[in-house]
Amino acid sequence: MNPVLVVHGGAVRIVDKDQKEPVRQGIIRAATVGYNILREGGSAVDAVESAVTVLEDDPEFNAGFGSVLNTDGEVEMDASIMNGKDLSAGAVSAVRCVANPIKLARLVMEKTPHCFLTDQGAAKFAAAMGIPEVPGKQLVTERNIKLLEKEKHEKDAQKLDCQKLLKMSISQDFDRKRTLKRNSQKKKKAERKKEAKNLQRNGLLSFLKTKQ
Repeated sequence: MNPVLVVHGGAVRIVDKDQKEPVRQGIIRAATVGYNILREGGSAVDAVESAVTVLEDDPEFNAGFGSVLNTDGEVEMDASIMNGKDLSAGAVSAVRCVANPIKLARLVMEKTPHCFLTDQGAAKFAAAMGIPEVPGKQLVTERNIKLLEKEKHEKDAQKLDCQKLLKMSISQDFDRKRTLKRNSQKKKKAERKKEAKNLQRNGLLSFLKTKQ
């Protein structure tokens, strides 16, 4: 039976036409590396780890080098892997200074009784396993810095729009209340005038009756 390997490069819609071909080539490279391992008799876990490593090393993908930045402008990465034979699994999250989180996830699966390590725990485990620490800045691309700046600018603009709308809403509400108050005062004034006229008329009628 011929081996089958499926590589997914991510769910983000690619708007930039110049980016489509590098992404396609990156997926082909990852699939080729993994497929060759399977064809040579390697395990599915070996193939998956190697294929994902190719994606993590390629700045075109949101994994490893080139990952989307958090709000602090830093790379935080997640990875997970599973062995279909025994359903063992390993995962890591919020990993900052590791070039290939998929390798660390596999070590969690194979070298610990756990299935999930995160942040500082994952970092300590990586050091204990001899995985080299990579400065976080080496994982950041210029493109993702620009994307983060653009996103922050758009959020600031949305915040200003919300503030303007809130001010307009408050102003409109104030104007509405002021109009209602003014109309209420006019109504009360009209009622008092009407009442005064009625009193004057009733007083005059009473006077005329007395005269008669």
